[in-house]
Amino acid sequence: MQSSTPTTLDSSPLRWHAPVLVKASVACHVGAGLVALAEPSLWPWAVGAVVLDHAALTAAGLLPRSTWLGPNIRRLPDVAAARGEVSITIDDGPDPTVTPAVLDLLDAHRARATFFCIAQNAQAHPQLCREIVRRGHSVQNHTHRHSHAFSFSGPRAFAREIQQAQDTLSQITGQRPVFFRAPAGFRNLFLAPVLHEVGLQLVSWTRRGFDTVTASPQQVLARLTRGLRAGDILLLHDAHSERAPSGKPVVLEVLPALLKRIEQAGLRTVTLPQAMQPIRVEPTA
Repeated sequence: MQSSTPTTLDSSPLRWHAPVLVKASVACHVGAGLVALAEPSLWPWAVGAVVLDHAALTAAGLLPRSTWLGPNIRRLPDVAAARGEVSITIDDGPDPTVTPAVLDLLDAHRARATFFCIAQNAQAHPQLCREIVRRGHSVQNHTHRHSHAFSFSGPRAFAREIQQAQDTLSQITGQRPVFFRAPAGFRNLFLAPVLHEVGLQLVSWTRRGFDTVTASPQQVLARLTRGLRAGDILLLHDAHSERAPSGKPVVLEVLPALLKRIEQAGLRTVTLPQAMQPIRVEPTA
C-alpha cells in the first residue's frame, strides 16, 4: 500500500529516510549476492530476483503519482480541502505567446495558479516569469532543461539539473521554489534524496488533462472535472499544448470552462504555497 501524501512543508534538515521499496531493493541485492556465494548453483535464481527488483523500481518511477520511491504530494492537505481549495498547476512555460493569455484568463476569474517553469524558458523570458509572480501566482521548479532522459539520471546529474533551476528561478523571481515536478512525472530511486537535500518537495497531481496530446478541449475538460472536489491538484500546460480544432492552444479553450466549473462547485483556486499554509487569514476589504 502506498504511503500517505505529505500535507505540510518540511524545511527541517533531518536525515532522509529511504522508503520501504528502496530498503527492500538493497536487501534483495545483498541477499542475492550472499546466495550466489554460498551456493553457486543458485546463481540464476539470484539474478532473476535482482532483475525482478529492478523491474519493480522502474515501474514505480514510471507511475507519476506513486509514493513507492519517496514522498509525493498528490492532493492538497486536508486543511486546504476543508477551506474548499483546489490548485491549478501549469507546466513547461513560460511561453511568450500562451502564458500572457493564460494570465489574463486567470485574472478575469480572480484565480491563482502555480507555474512549474523550465528554467531555460525562464532565462529566455525573465520579464514574463516575473509577471507571473507579480500577478499573484507561484513559480516552481520543473528542471533546468526538461530533458526526456531525466528519469535515467544519477544523483549528481539530478543535483546539477535541479540546483541550476533553483538558482535561475530564484534569481529571476526573487522567490526560491519549494516544490518540484519531474518531466512527465518520471523519476528513479535517486531523486528523492536529492530533493530532500535541496529542500524541495515532489508534487504530482490528482488528475491531468493530457492537453499536450489531446486536441479536443471537451475531452481535456472532462478529465479535469470528472469527480472534481476540494483538495484536487490539476495539471495543464502553457507550453507544448496541443492545438484545438480552432487553431488555439487547448489550454486557452479549456481554462475558461474549467474556472467556471470550479466556481460553480463552490471551490476556489490557490497556489501550492498558499494551500500548504495551516491557517490563512483572508484580507479585509
